[in-house]
Amino acid sequence: MSSPAPLHFGNASFKLKLPECGLGIGDLITSPQSPKLIEGVKAVAVPLWPDDRGYFMEVLRVGHGLAARFDPATTQVSSALSYSGTIKAFHFHLHQHDCWQPVMGMFQIALVDFRVDSPTFGKRNTFYLGALRPWQLIIPPGVGHGYKIIGADPAMLVYVTDQFYNPEDEGRIVYNEPHINYDWETQRK
Repeated sequence: MSSPAPLHFGNASFKLKLPECGLGIGDLITSPQSPKLIEGVKAVAVPLWPDDRGYFMEVLRVGHGLAARFDPATTQVSSALSYSGTIKAFHFHLHQHDCWQPVMGMFQIALVDFRVDSPTFGKRNTFYLGALRPWQLIIPPGVGHGYKIIGADPAMLVYVTDQFYNPEDEGRIVYNEPHINYDWETQRK
């Protein structure tokens, strides 16, 4: 494998580069307070209120929680429905912060730090989030992110961004990029 090249993309206030990672999924994050979180990534468990009709879950209170600093004038709320086995990866932003809230199904979420000057450059995190683990996740600029839908059912992600969609702010890297070397295969066979 050749040495990874810098990611020349737009006008970020930081340098980006593909890291050289060994095969695997990186650190499995099982607690929102994990010391193994990539720098700037934040997670919080979201309460569910179940009853005999189903459940209720708050996704976002403007001005509160993980996305409290998002400016309402430029914040966008979107959703994506993906079918079982779908992999959507990797992409990253230069300026935009993402706040992800899986609301249906189960996701294997993969993060990788592309920021050369970050203390966690090259680090990978894996989260299993969704109906069985309702967490909210903040993904900062320069951190590559993607997911795979696990289980038999489709899954829905609601995501809030601190900026309106701008294709000039988004970089994409193929899901099986050899430098990232993320193992999308089932881990607990």
